[in-house]
Amino acid sequence: MTKVAILYQAQLPPEKDGIQKPMKPGGYSDSGADIASQLIEQDIEVVTPITNPNPSIDKDWVFPDTKEGIETALKRGVKVFWLNTVLYENHPIENYFNRGIEFVGQTPKLADVFDDKTYTNNLLKSNKIPIPETKIITKQDSINLSLELEFPLVLKPIRGRGSQGVIKIESKTELTENLHKIFSESSYGNAVYIERYLSGQEITITIMPKGNYQIDDKIEYFDRPWCLPAVKRFNHKNGIAPYNGLVAVMENSQVLSDDELQTKEIKEVYKHCIKSAELIGIKAPIRIDCRANNNGKYFLFDLNLKPNMTGPSRPHRKNQDSLTLLSARKIGWNYFDLLSNMLNQRWKATR
Repeated sequence: MTKVAILYQAQLPPEKDGIQKPMKPGGYSDSGADIASQLIEQDIEVVTPITNPNPSIDKDWVFPDTKEGIETALKRGVKVFWLNTVLYENHPIENYFNRGIEFVGQTPKLADVFDDKTYTNNLLKSNKIPIPETKIITKQDSINLSLELEFPLVLKPIRGRGSQGVIKIESKTELTENLHKIFSESSYGNAVYIERYLSGQEITITIMPKGNYQIDDKIEYFDRPWCLPAVKRFNHKNGIAPYNGLVAVMENSQVLSDDELQTKEIKEVYKHCIKSAELIGIKAPIRIDCRANNNGKYFLFDLNLKPNMTGPSRPHRKNQDSLTLLSARKIGWNYFDLLSNMLNQRWKATR
């Protein structure tokens, strides 16, 4: 097996058209360390920055996604980079696309384009995929808010990260106050968007890219993207699923029952998720959050190109199943099964 290195996000990504994507504290070094530790435990050759990484120190296991971090790993013989980081066009990793190296994750250009929720929503809507009604609000708009709005609604960053910065809004006064706070802090750039609040059940669906997968000791080929079983979310805080950095997903999420998974509503939303993944051209798992209206029809409201991949590979992380891992367990995969199947979908790129 060729040598693998896990990259984490070392710095804030650049603004894109005045929009800023926030950075997770630690830059996903926690999940990167989980990945590295699990692969090493299963005798995959993973290169780490130090020879004997401390299980409790995340950055002992992962390299920064900078020129210096990448080249340090390359000097150690790494041939596969696991892009457990926020990607964008002209990311440093693109400078190494012509060296025969393999990658796990999305391409930087794909991530850059589809991380813009307004662009992605417009693409989905134009392809008859159901999404909630949305509107953009710029910093200039917020000075004299004159939009015709129906409450409650949800206020979101355009280039967000999970549920960070997502707020359910009940009135125009509340909206004005939150817009003032967001734009004065400049956390998300010069625009945000709002969407209609849906009161039904929330689910999240992981979509795997096409390829060969080992399931039940057999190799199965999927000629198009496919869905892991849907996970339902509960114990919302003011109508919004809490950020998983504050509440472990195992405490507010569970895979749908066999009967629930067979309903026509779930089968229909799977079709929309698969079509979305095909439109984007995914190279690694994505996660799509969906929510039902009063009639039980699901709408796709958040497409996450870098789903969290935390897992219980270190002694102090035993409750850290990600939403994707919860879903994977339903088809008989453990953490290593999920990671090894992701590793099997690695790809090469040219500059």
